[in-house]
Amino acid sequence: MTLNCIIIDDEPLAAELLASYAERTPFLNLVGHYNSAVNAIKTIRENQIDLIFLDIQMPELSGLEFASILPKTTRIVFTTAFSQYAINGYKVNALDYLLKPISYEDFLRAANKAHEWFMSQIKKEAWHNDRFIFVKSEYKLVRVNFDDILFIEGVKDYVKIFLDNGKQPIMSLMNMKKIEDTLPKPEFMRTHRSYVVHMTKIRLVDRLRIVFDEHYIPISDSYKEEVQEYLDNHTF
Repeated sequence: MTLNCIIIDDEPLAAELLASYAERTPFLNLVGHYNSAVNAIKTIRENQIDLIFLDIQMPELSGLEFASILPKTTRIVFTTAFSQYAINGYKVNALDYLLKPISYEDFLRAANKAHEWFMSQIKKEAWHNDRFIFVKSEYKLVRVNFDDILFIEGVKDYVKIFLDNGKQPIMSLMNMKKIEDTLPKPEFMRTHRSYVVHMTKIRLVDRLRIVFDEHYIPISDSYKEEVQEYLDNHTF
């Protein structure tokens, strides 16, 4: 997979150095390099840009400000001479953070991380299109159709997949984060640290609990806002 990338840095020498790094990297297609975020807007609007190597401290529009208005499909690797920006960088979902002066080794590490991220997204999309996954259960691989899942409960190092076809729940050695990342959103949403719910299967919500027959699934404060937004969008 080839990633379309651009470089944005208000220091011309820094921008040219990173551009030379991108041109040396086989899976990167350098669309352009710019000395301000404003100058890059037209390119981003007219092209599918996958990855931006983005300086943080720039005039007119800072890298952090610019990152907040980018399309969700565009990923960012921040570049800066000031380490104190790292935390803010990750708040806008930056894939990586490179501290100047940047070696090609550092650049390549970040580029590889981006490539791996995009490949994982392709894999997820393939899973979502297939509408099923295989999970390991009792030394067997069991096919689980997305449409059959009611909810998933995390039990220590296992997940317990409850189905709406009347069959016994499926136990699998897997953590909740992995199963949550695998299932398509917002069709499946985390409602509690121990529960992922198939939102289209919900028939009753009672006092911040999702009810599936005798099962009452809590909605914790950590996930309340996202879940409530989903419910509000489907309430008349």
